[in-house]
Amino acid sequence: MRLGLALGYWGRGPSADHVPLAQEAERLGYDSVWTAESWGSDAFTPLTWVAARTSRIKLGTAVAQMAARSPTATAMHALTLDHLSGGRMMLGLGLSGPQVVEGWYGRPFPTSPLTATREYVDVVRQVLRREAPVELDGRFHSHPYRGPDSTGIGKALKSITHPLRSDLPVLLGAEGPKNVAQTIRIADGWLPLYWSPNRTDVYGDAVRDLPQGFLVAPMAHVQVCDDVSEGLLPVKVMLGFYIGGMGHAARNFHADLMARMGYEEEARRIQRLFLDGRREKAVLAVPDAFADEISLVGPRERIAERLELWQKGPVTDLLALAPDPHSLRVLAELNT
Repeated sequence: MRLGLALGYWGRGPSADHVPLAQEAERLGYDSVWTAESWGSDAFTPLTWVAARTSRIKLGTAVAQMAARSPTATAMHALTLDHLSGGRMMLGLGLSGPQVVEGWYGRPFPTSPLTATREYVDVVRQVLRREAPVELDGRFHSHPYRGPDSTGIGKALKSITHPLRSDLPVLLGAEGPKNVAQTIRIADGWLPLYWSPNRTDVYGDAVRDLPQGFLVAPMAHVQVCDDVSEGLLPVKVMLGFYIGGMGHAARNFHADLMARMGYEEEARRIQRLFLDGRREKAVLAVPDAFADEISLVGPRERIAERLELWQKGPVTDLLALAPDPHSLRVLAELNT
């Protein structure tokens, strides 16, 4: 199992720790470093900043949101950074949800998310292969565009720049069983949101028979500390926000996933508290047991014991949300 460093996205501003953490991860032999985006900082600019200050470690987006860019624009970002970094880029994509897509990006959430994702990946692949001008008679991503408001003079184009790698890895963030099954068919890897080594069945039967070389790269908060409850607090804060605030009360993919993982009553309670404005209580309502099973938190010996479960399953890359160099170092030592 390879190790990656997940830096996430910025809060109120850039973190001064991100580049030093990435450099330390590279020194410790970590395989990859990943950035993200939500509705603030973007994923590609910080990743380019990290790329300029490292030399070996792979660079991934976990995730770049599809609604933020057309598939051709995303492919341009990926092929550009792949060239500048000497072939270190991995493109992780996610669809997000209706609240973010419509509220932040100002566009309709696709009526068929699976179709929209499949078309998006198809266009990205066409750009990277550069075998012919990009053409797709799609429902959501037509190239050239020939919709009712088009000029009718759009031309199919092929990238001016020759991509460094036609097989640049494309990974997808997916939560529902159908989405996961499609991801295994069309992508090079999967970025699970919440991964419990004891509950792989919640993602469907497709996870049991993965293609050779397919990447399974979940994120997990990693923190070496004496007090487990204190170490789990950042995980509970994150879960409270995602379960309660990252979606509508009637349509929240993150809450639905938590429910499928055996915590339905708790997920709905967190939603109600968060949406009622009682955010601190929403965080406290996150069960320690759930936060714990998707994390690696506690003394070194406890993390070592729990890490064995992750190593025995289908996970190929553990992306560590590690807040400090010491935790990064301990994880690297335990994973040898």
